[in-house]
Amino acid sequence: MIQLFRVSKEYGRFRHALADVTCTIERGEFVFLTGPSGAGKSTFLKLLFRDEPPTSGQILVNGRNIGVLPPSQIPYFRRSVGVVFQDFKLIRRKSVFENIAFVQNVLGLSRAEQKRRAYQVLKRVGLHHQMNAYPDELSGGEQQRVAIARAIVNEPTLLLADEPTGNLDPVLSEEIMRLFLEINIRGTTVLVATHDFDLIRRMGKRVLSLDRGRLRDAPLRRDASPTAVREAPFLPLG
Repeated sequence: MIQLFRVSKEYGRFRHALADVTCTIERGEFVFLTGPSGAGKSTFLKLLFRDEPPTSGQILVNGRNIGVLPPSQIPYFRRSVGVVFQDFKLIRRKSVFENIAFVQNVLGLSRAEQKRRAYQVLKRVGLHHQMNAYPDELSGGEQQRVAIARAIVNEPTLLLADEPTGNLDPVLSEEIMRLFLEINIRGTTVLVATHDFDLIRRMGKRVLSLDRGRLRDAPLRRDASPTAVREAPFLPLG
């Protein structure tokens, strides 16, 4: 699904966000990307979403070398990728339905089909009764669920989430993780960047650990730190 070969990303001569990263994420995996602030987590996700190109190395997503995609092909590639941000990035002046329909416009779907898909995806996240509400009328957890609905409405093969629980309390964080698990069970590959090690321990999933731009691929342990992890058993959420 995802293959990185000796990928580096530099911002200027002296700032190395990622350095010589090589890894593989299989189709259908659920993987956490962790590390301290400034370790390169957001840059890692931006490269996979083709928000930025790598400075060197190759990135393959579904067999395509996305680092060399021409600008005209990037929007088509992104149709197969869903992205969830920490700060939700909902359009305040648009309703919940309009926020979700916005990403379907590029597919040229009819208004009726947009509404049908929006309702179905909102039902999956438990917010179908809020289609006509506006973001400011929702709680933080509800806004994040709308953001997730927007990210999965086109049934992406890959879902990227950048600190999706960073603004939420522990209970809401677990609710969001349940949603990601359900999405993953349906076949979507999920990659979640987070520094919440307690949450990671409870999930018992594979962990990629970044440390100053360099990748350490290891499972998780109960005394996990940004640079030391091994496997832990899954603990039910809730």
